[in-house]
Amino acid sequence: MKLAITLFLLLFSLSGHAEGLPDIADASQAAVSPEQEKELGEQVMRNIRSDPSYLDDPQLSQYLDGIGQRLIINSSMPGMKLHFFMMQDNTINAFALPGGFIGVNTGLLLAAESESELASVLSHEIGHITQGHYARMMTETKGSSIESLAALALAILTARGGSQVSQAALAAAQANSIQSQIDVTREHEEEADRVGLAVLSRSGFDPRAMASFFERLQKATRLYDNNAPVYLHDHPLTSQRIAAIENRVQNYPYRQVLDSPDFWLLREKLAADQGNAEDALSFFQTSLKLGKYENEAAYRFGLAEALIRLGQYRRANQALDKVEKAVGQDPVIAIMRGKLLLALGQNRAALDYYRNALSNYPDYRALNYDYVGALIDNGRAGQALDLIASRLQMDPKDIHLFQLRARSYASLGKNLLQHQAQAEVYYLSGNLPGAIEQLQLADKSDDGDFYARSMVEARLRELKKMAASLPAKKKRRF
Repeated sequence: MKLAITLFLLLFSLSGHAEGLPDIADASQAAVSPEQEKELGEQVMRNIRSDPSYLDDPQLSQYLDGIGQRLIINSSMPGMKLHFFMMQDNTINAFALPGGFIGVNTGLLLAAESESELASVLSHEIGHITQGHYARMMTETKGSSIESLAALALAILTARGGSQVSQAALAAAQANSIQSQIDVTREHEEEADRVGLAVLSRSGFDPRAMASFFERLQKATRLYDNNAPVYLHDHPLTSQRIAAIENRVQNYPYRQVLDSPDFWLLREKLAADQGNAEDALSFFQTSLKLGKYENEAAYRFGLAEALIRLGQYRRANQALDKVEKAVGQDPVIAIMRGKLLLALGQNRAALDYYRNALSNYPDYRALNYDYVGALIDNGRAGQALDLIASRLQMDPKDIHLFQLRARSYASLGKNLLQHQAQAEVYYLSGNLPGAIEQLQLADKSDDGDFYARSMVEARLRELKKMAASLPAKKKRRF
């Protein structure tokens, strides 16, 4: 059975007021509390991070976070926290989870021909959230517990692959009795279009991009026969919907919106990372030779990425020089430059470069990760730990920082602290048994002071209690 609810099912509302609409009934607010919502979202994210299709790319995540924040502050829920992540999936799709987590397939970014087109899909999703569509439908699903919702959430994620296992999970979650209540309705889609269009315009993007992108997707369906893009299954497009968007657009003043350099740079970097590296190199070389490109600097950036994949670092460095000359300073370029300096064996120059780049872009996460990694590899683990500690104060659930902390302690020979940090890596990635095992190893280590051992023992008791509370079939991975 082809599920049409992959994208929309888990659009949770974080407040009870929808712009221009009646307040959501109190019953819907009581169905799932914000605390349960956040807990469920984090639980599902731990499973997602352990999925092979999860694309752990800090640059792409932070780029999407930036667009999402720009959109949400111009919505009816400006204080809502959104966290974006990417899935390695060539289908054109995006989906939202409880707690403000929004996934974007690589296919969506590659299909977007402008930053405004990408933002139009995200603003549509935000429209679903701010209008409280899920909360409204929850009022018709009386008696649903948080446990059944969690099971259903995981089943929906599994169903992205259309497996028989997902169907069994749906049955276990009693989804058949719920699905009729929560199918995406035309009213919700049109409402999300309307609200998303307003958010898109207020955020400085081109509102016409929503209609152009949806129209292009609709026309593309004839090439897919019965296998239309996933986004069209989840968000059925009609000529009436597109016409309605186009009519509303007439009320907005025309504006020419320039794409940010990062949209093009990261889009072509992503394209260069797909498939065979030789094929990627050939594509960018041929496109540049024939002048067939939308953005020359971005295509040269894609060329540099393909060359890096093939280990041709000097040629990649030369290509990057041309990119930087055209674009100027940019954190995306800085990331590639630092990696190339390290690959070329210029370690001291790389450390100096990272330090200077961070003075310009102190909050660019990928730059911090790469600098910390370079410090560890160059015998400066103590300095790396200081930087990690300062960053963890801002984001205490940053799995990359815990990975780097574990590496730092390993290089210093501090076994207890290494296992303690690795336990948090496993916990955040959804591997509870692995986290417990690491804490047990830490407890048996012959180093560490009384305070460190007490911390390990307390965390071990906490995770064991958590494991004991899980159903037997979920204890291996939650």
